[in-house]
Amino acid sequence: MAAQATAPDSSQQGVGPVVQTDSAQTPGSISGSVVDQSGALVVGAKVVLSGKQILSREVLTSADGEFSFIDVTPGPFQLTITATGFATQTSSGTLQAGEIESLPQIVLSVPVNKTEVQVGVSQTEVATEQIKIEEQQRVLGVIPNFYVSYIPNAAPLNAKQKFRLATRTLIDPVTFVVVGGTAGVQQAQNHFREYGQGAEGYAKRFGAGYADSVTSTFIGGAILPSLFKQDPRYFYKGTGSISSRTRYAVANAVICKGDNRHWQPNYSFILGSLAAGGISNLYYPQADRGASLTFEGVGVGIAQAAFSNLLQEFVIRKLTPKTPKNDPNKP
Repeated sequence: MAAQATAPDSSQQGVGPVVQTDSAQTPGSISGSVVDQSGALVVGAKVVLSGKQILSREVLTSADGEFSFIDVTPGPFQLTITATGFATQTSSGTLQAGEIESLPQIVLSVPVNKTEVQVGVSQTEVATEQIKIEEQQRVLGVIPNFYVSYIPNAAPLNAKQKFRLATRTLIDPVTFVVVGGTAGVQQAQNHFREYGQGAEGYAKRFGAGYADSVTSTFIGGAILPSLFKQDPRYFYKGTGSISSRTRYAVANAVICKGDNRHWQPNYSFILGSLAAGGISNLYYPQADRGASLTFEGVGVGIAQAAFSNLLQEFVIRKLTPKTPKNDPNKP
């Protein structure tokens, strides 16, 4: 009788399991911060990233209590956080392809048999140091780029810090140069003709333009963000597909991060634009006043913000020489 042929047993051939990978999946990033129960940042905590499809990696939280993992394979992940004097904490989730996952603050608790706590620096101190870095950000080393954070999970600003950033912007020499140039163009085109020509006409146009900057920056960038507890800065995305970054930039013309680090409608910018437009009716020529001036300013402001965000996302980052060392998009 002829012997019946049988299929070879792969377990006897020394062939291991075949792992299938999806090369079309774009890596993402995971970032966050670690605090204690009082809200103080924890420095030097060990954060271990692991997952079924993720190569185990670990980092230590920086001087501002933050951590970041880049080029992370999409899929389920788990973070294990350990620090001297604190109980081990875990956090898990699922990372989508190309996603920038900015986690809520991870709070470490003290074990019941521990009575000593290592306290890190406060969020106010961290935000102060981050503002100092932002105030060094200048496009081509000249044009202020203060209202952009290249740290995805930057510490929220308190009211004093929001007013500081607004004041620093308004007194910057480049602001006066831009306002002066705009006033010159308006005079050349005889815009707001009731102001007239000559030095007096130029002074009126310059004053109106600078008044616009003061009201919009202080109301939309300091006063209302303090009342609504919103962050007036643009948070650079930097990773993901071109389409996802484009949607993110345009959406940020009407949404923003709250001081609780959750996304929400940007009431501060929209209402600030309306208020600034309303105030401008007090000093612009009679023929140019009215509701149309106010609402036209809001529409133009939103369009300008969307365009500016697109430039921030795809162009300005490359032209800004001084950015934070813990920018997750820098090698």
